Amino acid sequence: MGQKILKRLGTIFLFSLLISGFIPTVANAATRQFTIDELNEGLEKDGVLRVGMEANYAPFNWSQATDDNGAVPIANSSGEYANGYDAQIAKYIADTLGLKLEIVKLEWDGLPPALESGKIDAIIAGMSPNPERRQQIDFSNYYYASNFVIVVQKDSKWTDATSISDFKGARITAQLNTLHYDLIDQINGVDKQTAMKDFPTMITSLSSGKIDGYISEEPGAMAAVASNPDLTYVTFEEGKGFDYNPDDSAVSVGLRKGSPLVDPINQVLAGYSDNKRSDLMSKMVALNTADTETGFWQQVGRVWKTYGSQFIRGAWMTLLIAIVSTIIGFIIGLIIAIIRTIDVAKRKNPLAYWTQKVVSFLLTVYIEIFRGTPMMVQAMLIFYGSKLFFNIDMTSLTAAFLIVSINTGAYLAEVVRGGITGVDPGQEEAAKAIGMTHLQTMIKIVLPQAIRSTLPAIGNEFVINIKDTSVLNVIAVTELFFVTSSAAGSTYLTFQSFLIASIIYFVLTFATTRLLKLVENRMSGTKSYELYEDKAIGGHN
Repeated sequence: MGQKILKRLGTIFLFSLLISGFIPTVANAATRQFTIDELNEGLEKDGVLRVGMEANYAPFNWSQATDDNGAVPIANSSGEYANGYDAQIAKYIADTLGLKLEIVKLEWDGLPPALESGKIDAIIAGMSPNPERRQQIDFSNYYYASNFVIVVQKDSKWTDATSISDFKGARITAQLNTLHYDLIDQINGVDKQTAMKDFPTMITSLSSGKIDGYISEEPGAMAAVASNPDLTYVTFEEGKGFDYNPDDSAVSVGLRKGSPLVDPINQVLAGYSDNKRSDLMSKMVALNTADTETGFWQQVGRVWKTYGSQFIRGAWMTLLIAIVSTIIGFIIGLIIAIIRTIDVAKRKNPLAYWTQKVVSFLLTVYIEIFRGTPMMVQAMLIFYGSKLFFNIDMTSLTAAFLIVSINTGAYLAEVVRGGITGVDPGQEEAAKAIGMTHLQTMIKIVLPQAIRSTLPAIGNEFVINIKDTSVLNVIAVTELFFVTSSAAGSTYLTFQSFLIASIIYFVLTFATTRLLKLVENRMSGTKSYELYEDKAIGGHN
């Protein structure tokens, strides 16, 4: 009797636990609630899902100047918002998991290293989970699947093509570092062109007749055609198109290897029906359709009206980086040049002699490395490598100042050293003869003359820095080129966007060179002198 009562009490107790949610039921096992602590294990910042995307690959993702139509602020670009299919999927995932969403705008090639180094937690950027990527990145289930098409000019002979074999002899390209480019090899007799950086570049090349077509996923082609009425795209029936694995035409969320976010995100995506996905893509394509009936200059005006504030902000950031980095780089170069010109007598002070030799050697290594490698490569290594190997999480702007400064220092070190050695050695000997130290001689006698003679080269380096900041787009610095790429990728008005950028660059460099010329003339002193006769002296024989 007592055992029956205990069994009944046990049954009631277990039932109560099931009702209260302490023990998950079988029905609830497939859709269990993940705790915030479980989610935080896959996040760099607790409670924040940081998602990386290009924000210039419509209709999957693009940037805009307002938060219209549910756009999400871009964390690393003030005043800029991301929208598109990827942005809306990212928002849906974050909201469902109860996380705050931060979108980080990065170049396509910068997405994998940013994920691996912890700069972002996920890639939601129309990325296909092909076998090569799966070796380094974990992927969620698909959140969209499409098919491959070829975008061509509407009045070209390729418009009526029905099979990829019809493109024999055509000049075809695709985006760099994507499966699209590999698919070109399936076209017999094709004239395979060099891969291009992004879709706006390919659209410009196609519109200008430099290529005959490029391979794209159908949604991307739809957006390109909607914004460029002179283009169309060719679809293929089964058996007449490209041969590819379903993974290659689908897109998934990219996550770090072993990330605990895979299961939660898969669970969220399972609740988003195919009909919702199709409706969302149609809506995003419609939102990205631009007015194509206006003329060229009206289109330039439209780009400026929409992105003018971003262009100004990008120009200011470009100028700020160039000014600060040139000043810091000059100081670095000046210090290095002084150290390398110190002459220590081996017999008088052997320790100081060998110390100077070792330091000089290390400085020479620094100069050769930073002069012998591209700044873009240095940016990638310093920005992502510092986080990956040393867990130093620099902001993009901090990294920009550091990279351009040390690069400038390497160049100006040799420029200043040349100016120092160009000063007449007799002046230095005369200074030492009256008891001045090496440092005093440098400050009082040599450096004023050396700096004055190297000022044109220093000014030239400043102008170069204004233009070279464009390579910093690989680490998501919101300088002028980065903003221009966003405008071009979002509107597909590539030439119009870069025309605006070229005018701004010209204004910046022209104004800078004129200002530096005035400074140079000021430091050079007067060009004519008057001789005055001393009458007191002149009166004596």
